[in-house]
Amino acid sequence: MNIAIITGASSGMGKEFAKQLAGSLSKTDEIWLLARRREPLEKLALELTREVKEAAEEAETHHEKRIKVRTISIDITDEKKLSRFAEVLMIRNAGISVLVNCAGTGIYGEFEKQSRDEITETVRLNVLALTQMTKFCLPYMKKGSKIIQVASGSAFLPQKDFTVYAASKAYVYSFGRALGKELKKQGISVTVVCPGPVETPFLSHAYGRYGEMSFFKKMATAKPDRVVRKALKDCKRGKEVSLYGLSMNILYGLTRGLIR
Repeated sequence: MNIAIITGASSGMGKEFAKQLAGSLSKTDEIWLLARRREPLEKLALELTREVKEAAEEAETHHEKRIKVRTISIDITDEKKLSRFAEVLMIRNAGISVLVNCAGTGIYGEFEKQSRDEITETVRLNVLALTQMTKFCLPYMKKGSKIIQVASGSAFLPQKDFTVYAASKAYVYSFGRALGKELKKQGISVTVVCPGPVETPFLSHAYGRYGEMSFFKKMATAKPDRVVRKALKDCKRGKEVSLYGLSMNILYGLTRGLIR
């Protein structure tokens, strides 16, 4: 049995990855959707199951195997719960065709004004949980498997008022690029997705307490379906970095000499 795993699947880009992957994974038996909130996960699972069924019936392939959608309500920053998830992987001993590490958080504002809890949550989720999830999943991946690490355009340069978030995404970028080189000999590809602002609930969470986005960031804000579509296309091609939009390509081009 082959499975695809998506973290942060209850909303935003994680939800969009789930929707687009559900209709395109021909050699995957199940999609596992991971997030803290159970209700939106179950709602999404029902929606995806219905869409997959309807697509199969329209194509007159309803007698063929259909992908199953499973939901796992878990706080992946909780090391005990994450260890139990690793035990589930060991018991099922399923092959992992795709891992999408999409769960993330961040707060806009001056570092000294952010609470210790906000800072700790950002580092635990964006850095530690992503790293641990990758570590737990790797033993079940083989030639042809793919890892998508969702970083950010903020990974390219330090960002005032986004200090911890930008630093955490710089880690994801560096970790993903280096891991991809290590796994190349095994035939496992790693694509680091580095979008600019994306029209998701993350923006209201990040800016809601301390301020709002600049005019230029608002102008560069992208739709999640377009960012994910580009990311999956780049992943299929084995690209190391996925960029969407002219502004991100320009930023990457200007800074790549500093971050190689």
